[in-house]
Amino acid sequence: MTTYNDLYIDIRRKLRQAGYPGASLEARELVCCGSRKTKEELLRDARKYVPPETEREIWSYVERHLNGEPVAYLIGEWDFYGLTLSVSEDVLIPRIDTEVLAEAAIAYVRQLGRCRVLDLCAGSGCVGLAVAANAPECGVLLGEVSEKAARICRQNIRRCGLSGQVSVMVMDALRPPARSIGEFQCIVCNPPYIPRAEIGTLERSVKDFEPYLALCGGEDGLDFYRAIARFWREALSKSGRLYFEVGMGQADAVLRIMRAEGFGDIQVIPDTRQVPRVVFGTVMNEVECPDFRTVF
Repeated sequence: MTTYNDLYIDIRRKLRQAGYPGASLEARELVCCGSRKTKEELLRDARKYVPPETEREIWSYVERHLNGEPVAYLIGEWDFYGLTLSVSEDVLIPRIDTEVLAEAAIAYVRQLGRCRVLDLCAGSGCVGLAVAANAPECGVLLGEVSEKAARICRQNIRRCGLSGQVSVMVMDALRPPARSIGEFQCIVCNPPYIPRAEIGTLERSVKDFEPYLALCGGEDGLDFYRAIARFWREALSKSGRLYFEVGMGQADAVLRIMRAEGFGDIQVIPDTRQVPRVVFGTVMNEVECPDFRTVF
């Protein structure tokens, strides 16, 4: 018979051989999922033998993952900025690169105190929920065009205990906002930004499992940046800020779009690999063409 620790090691080895960079984390999550154990229980029971039916179930999850299915969808949850969130194939899996967007917005919102924040193209709600959890004086609205994604947002609001601070509304980021949503001091957005022709070149775990609606940003990947900078500026208060996550190589184009739509003091923030990852700007009283700078 096999112990939980031996099973974990065998799965980790198999994932490493298959080229999975996160083999250690993924092996642990798969064993926890198949055994219905928490991480703490798995550590406690490491030397116990795995029941044969449990071992078979765990290996079935491993085979599904080796065939491309992301671990997050297999286990139904993923961690983001200290929160454990529910996920499904109706929403993108929260990624560590997006924590740069959350961190930048949190730092700004904390300075404001009481304010309203809109997380547009919210997906699982990860960014808006991270902001709410770390800036308790703000109120957050999660905006999503997909009703299925909005349901995941509602689940995560309850899961994080933020029902009194966060709400959800179905809205289309490509269209002007309804006046009824009111005014925000901060809008954060991780929009679809993959050019349509590049979708087919993505890793199988992305192109075959993550929602196309949340990936495709139009012919050049910039459709959402154009629409949001143009239409949603009116939903920002005077001196309000718009924060975007951007794809690799898109920062300059997004900066130009924001500048053309009247945003000033535009700044670019790199991720941990020094790839420009976040572009943000401030609503100006008059359309200007200010210089920009990169924050390191």
